[in-house]
Amino acid sequence: MTVVRQKDLIASVADALQYISYYHPPDFVRAMTEAYEREESPAAKAALTQVLVNSRMCALGHRPICQDTGIVIVFLEVGMDVQWDAELSVEEMINEGVRQAYMDASNPLRASVLGDPEGDRANTLDNTPAVVHTRIVRGAELRVEIAAKGGGSEAKAKFTMLNPSDSVADWILDVVPTMGAGWCPPGILGVGIGGTPEKAMLLAKEAMMEPIDIHELKERGAQNRAEELRLELYDRVNALGIGAQGLGGLTTVLDVKVKDYPTHAANKPVAVIPNCTATRHVQFVLDGSGPAVLEPPDLNDWPDIAFEMGPDVKRVNVDSMTAEDVVDWKAGDTILLSGKLLTGRDAAHQRLMELLQKGESLPVDFRNRFIYYVGPVDPVGAEVVGPAGPTTATRMDKFVGEMLDKTGLLGMIGKAERGDVAIEAIRDFGAVSLVAVGGAAYLVSKAIVSARLLAFEDLGMEAIYEFEVKDMPVTVAVDPSGESVHKTGPSHWRAELAGRIPTVEG
Repeated sequence: MTVVRQKDLIASVADALQYISYYHPPDFVRAMTEAYEREESPAAKAALTQVLVNSRMCALGHRPICQDTGIVIVFLEVGMDVQWDAELSVEEMINEGVRQAYMDASNPLRASVLGDPEGDRANTLDNTPAVVHTRIVRGAELRVEIAAKGGGSEAKAKFTMLNPSDSVADWILDVVPTMGAGWCPPGILGVGIGGTPEKAMLLAKEAMMEPIDIHELKERGAQNRAEELRLELYDRVNALGIGAQGLGGLTTVLDVKVKDYPTHAANKPVAVIPNCTATRHVQFVLDGSGPAVLEPPDLNDWPDIAFEMGPDVKRVNVDSMTAEDVVDWKAGDTILLSGKLLTGRDAAHQRLMELLQKGESLPVDFRNRFIYYVGPVDPVGAEVVGPAGPTTATRMDKFVGEMLDKTGLLGMIGKAERGDVAIEAIRDFGAVSLVAVGGAAYLVSKAIVSARLLAFEDLGMEAIYEFEVKDMPVTVAVDPSGESVHKTGPSHWRAELAGRIPTVEG
């Protein structure tokens, strides 16, 4: 008989969450390295370089891969012969493990979970509660798979109820381009087919955490319809040319995982959920012998590469810039920023809009300034700021016109594409939108030399700060003429790949 002790489950959950905050799974590192080695797009290759350099830095420094340290998702398989030595419920034990992991002083993780999602949206401050899925199975073990899923990739989850005769592959090929780059490709697509709507979503979430083995599957060949679909989707999605960070390139997905389940004769529920460049998950087993022991991965799995800027890089100081200084910037240009940036994301923008609507003065002067869409991790030791990668710029699109018009803002920095409304405003006001690499948060933080709180302290990681940066690497996403690299890049590489990547039409 197996007796699982409360303290062992709590400690194992906490250790696992710390572990995945700074260690990519080895299969993911190998797949990213292969993508880096074969990439032909200079912009995509530079992005992949930053992700891999950042990943190795995090493995060595035990700091988060991404500033969005995720919402915790736990899959439990509880053996029917397991007994418990515990005072807390299973979910309470898991949440205590989450609390300890996210509040660990040696490597604090960003609390991103908000209670009352349609109300006050107040931060729970310790990233609880986790989302827990439990199955009761045969045996005398407790199997735990734990993941920390970033909001950018979760936001791109898609579901539909197809007719039985409809093509799953065609639907997915229709929706993947609508996901944009906010999920920080390349990553893994999890596909769930069958069951009921909620079952299909669950299957997709489970699927995306399976090991990357697409090349092994290609070598041995498909043995069932799910494997045939994996191969078809892998080729067809990569042929879209979306590429790393949506900049255009050869690799958009590292693998496609498919799980299915019997369904009603009238239905074909289908879900697709992406996992991003901050793929974080690990599995462990408790058998009554004590807490799980997770062995560090072999650092030789990481490529020994350095992030170096090319000869065409532009170095600029943002402290004295005006619209005239950015008029010649072109979409796709590489820029190294120095000087003082403001920060602010969803909650800060909402509060700024409320002040503008009331005719009240703003706490910060935005005229001719750049704002960085970021919610950093708390610093430790001598750090100025913790990992501080970009959040999805697209979410701020609805604020862009008023910010440019009413505040004199000159530029914005985030990740992913801008929508047509934002692009139009950027063009009309002669502004510029830049992108930093999602999934390179620790690397980006090394360019930040000072940080000072300016406004909205109560918003925590969403408060407005002033960051002084030195040589922060960014790419021009939308230039003052309104050209978007997230449109031109994928379009170019989709044409380039036509005929080169074999695809099977559904």
